[in-house]
Amino acid sequence: MAQVIAEVSRTFNEFLLLPNRTRTDCSPATVDLRTPLVRHAVGEPSAIELGSPFTSAIMQAVSTPELAVALARNGGLSFLHHNQSVQDQAAAVRQVKNFKAGFVTSDTNVRPDDSLSHLVAVMRRTGHSTAAVTHDGSATGRLLGLVTSRDFHPQRHDLDGPVSGRMTAVADLPHAAADTTLSEANARLWDQRLDCLPVLDAEGHLQYLVFRSDYTDNKRFPNQAVDSAKRLRVGAGINTHDYRERVPALLEAGADALCFDSSDGYSDWQAQALNWVKKHYPEIPTGGGNVVDGEAFTFLAEAGADFVKVGVGGGSICITRDQKGIGRGQASAVLDVAAARDAFRDRTGEYVPICSDGGLVHDYHVALALAMGADFVMMGRYFARFDQAAGAKLPTRDGFVKEYWGEGSNRARNWQRYGQGGQGLIFEEGVDGYVPYAGDLDEGLAVTIAKLRTTMVSCGSTTLPEFRSTARLTLVSDQSFQESHANVTLRDTPTTVA
Repeated sequence: MAQVIAEVSRTFNEFLLLPNRTRTDCSPATVDLRTPLVRHAVGEPSAIELGSPFTSAIMQAVSTPELAVALARNGGLSFLHHNQSVQDQAAAVRQVKNFKAGFVTSDTNVRPDDSLSHLVAVMRRTGHSTAAVTHDGSATGRLLGLVTSRDFHPQRHDLDGPVSGRMTAVADLPHAAADTTLSEANARLWDQRLDCLPVLDAEGHLQYLVFRSDYTDNKRFPNQAVDSAKRLRVGAGINTHDYRERVPALLEAGADALCFDSSDGYSDWQAQALNWVKKHYPEIPTGGGNVVDGEAFTFLAEAGADFVKVGVGGGSICITRDQKGIGRGQASAVLDVAAARDAFRDRTGEYVPICSDGGLVHDYHVALALAMGADFVMMGRYFARFDQAAGAKLPTRDGFVKEYWGEGSNRARNWQRYGQGGQGLIFEEGVDGYVPYAGDLDEGLAVTIAKLRTTMVSCGSTTLPEFRSTARLTLVSDQSFQESHANVTLRDTPTTVA
């Protein structure tokens, strides 16, 4: 007969954290959110460490290169989805790796013989007031000069005249070589009182522009996830079908970490694929998953996984549990896998981080997942709400929404991930819908991080390992859950403060 697990399958909604004593040295400013991403020997640092414990889901609707850049600048990591050609995914990885904070690829470009009226139209379209004048009007053409909105006036100058008549020629422009660092560029901006510093290659082709106005912006991101060359880090999803072709292309493009993406990772297929990657490309950290119990975690850890994703059926657009009756409440899954992770550490001397993927509806669920043992979390719905995600922004009667669809939906057409025995989805394991629009990732994630920091302070912790080891959790009844929410008629107009 079937084995019955007696423990109730529990979700994050069924738990609350008990406050611990808050020491005088414990404040939001002293909280350190660094966390290991990949396997490491106990007592030694992880080869890749995140500045904040957030990763974005391996989904078409979520992890774009733009979102990967924004998240890495905030200390997290995106895993670019693999439901695309090998070439397109590799190009997306290169786009992130080629991004240089403070080094802007010019999007306002003209030729020297273009008219000033054309320049005005280009500036109006991009919203920028500095244009690069290149020999072919491209962002990487040979630089001939710069022209700004201060160099001409529509009422004083003939707009039919050429841009070359109002530009500052490159011979009169301070410029930098391609190997210039951001700190060196910023020093020149201030020392030479420049607003803009072009960066050129040896042949004089424009590479980037560095603006004084970006200096403060760069100071906003002190915990960026960067590699040894100070490039932003980015991950990539892979599958168990074409990994032999996909993995080398992603490595060549510069991917920092890979992750096998499967709705059920407890399989010989994934173990064999992990073994192949670790044999042929041992230098690239590779994660596995998804799993919901300690037995499955140990299986993947022994197969070589450098981290393991936890969660089946808990995503907001996932209907695997409805369709197949497979899964586990996310809180129970994380607690069980965390115990197996610690047992594996004690037995082998190696620490394999775990990622809580799914079931994170509210910001405080992130704190609960980390307290229960997760080293970092992976979120789809959360990141799909932001400008940088792939879904279209659409107006509704109640405000703007963003499109969001699951990898198990017909829209995604990701039949390989779900392995239903055909060349397409026989039935859906995900839905296609909308999430409330939440604006820019930087602003939204800052709020979530602020909540996490204050929760850790209330629990008397300043680091994530301390948080995991000292957190106290209590189960909540339905009545205590209801008690957690506001129980008054909420004001629908702002209060006027004298």
